[in-house]
Amino acid sequence: MNKILIVRIAEGLGNQLFMYANAYSLSKRFNYKLYIDNESGFFKNKGRSRIYNLDFFEIPEEICSNHLKFNNYFKDVKRKLLKFNNKFTSNKNFLIEEVDQYKQTKYNEVLSLRSPKIFIEGHFETELYFKDFHKDLRKILKVKNDLIDNNNSYIDKIKQTNSVSIHLRKNRYTEDLRSQKTNDYKNDELFEKNLLNYVHNSINYLDKKLDNPHYFIWSNDLSSFKQSFLDQKKFTFIENDNLATDFYLFSLCKNFIVGPSTFHWWGAWLNENSNKICIRPSNINPSNNYDFWPKNWLSI
Repeated sequence: MNKILIVRIAEGLGNQLFMYANAYSLSKRFNYKLYIDNESGFFKNKGRSRIYNLDFFEIPEEICSNHLKFNNYFKDVKRKLLKFNNKFTSNKNFLIEEVDQYKQTKYNEVLSLRSPKIFIEGHFETELYFKDFHKDLRKILKVKNDLIDNNNSYIDKIKQTNSVSIHLRKNRYTEDLRSQKTNDYKNDELFEKNLLNYVHNSINYLDKKLDNPHYFIWSNDLSSFKQSFLDQKKFTFIENDNLATDFYLFSLCKNFIVGPSTFHWWGAWLNENSNKICIRPSNINPSNNYDFWPKNWLSI
């Protein structure tokens, strides 16, 4: 009997990559055929910008057939019933990421697969689930050539300089619809203050460590941050609205001041520069996973 895994993809690109990478690892470790559900995690997202983005990459796995998707409200009720029944059987059809009483997660070393058909749900936001397959994933998760604008003005500059990628995310809390019920601007202000302190401390470190570094800055709100980085000889703001191109430009950078973003995490993790320096914040974790940051990234 063929054993199959169906991974439910949802949320933004960074989250989607964690979901896929964990499922890919499980399929190889336990000899399952992996299928991707590219609809069930998005059908409720009317009016939101979240869409399936893994088609940016040359992913070899097939999209699952419609009868394996929970892509409407009726099917979603069925999914919830199946997940409930899952609690009372040893042959589990759902592999669901466990959360603690604080809705936090951590690396779960034992993920056992027994049933011939298993649906996977969860974020799995740590490299510990898939780092043994990092060579495979770095080959697979390259942006398709036809999505890359080779005339992009930043490409040559990134290649020709000792480039450092910085990602600054404005409104970390209030931009997320899950948090808009509170509209907690105090959290945003504190988050932004801590983020800028972290970035400036990291720049000071790299200025001493690297020969003539040049900093390339991505942000969802460039105008808010430009006053903090005025030296045009040292800083370049990436004014680009193409997600695939942004991800490709990350791959060209030589070093990273990693922002509190799953999107930027993946840009740094997939980067193939063997001598890269990856810096991450010591006091900010954008994930619910305690093991989110790789151990070999420098904490500042």
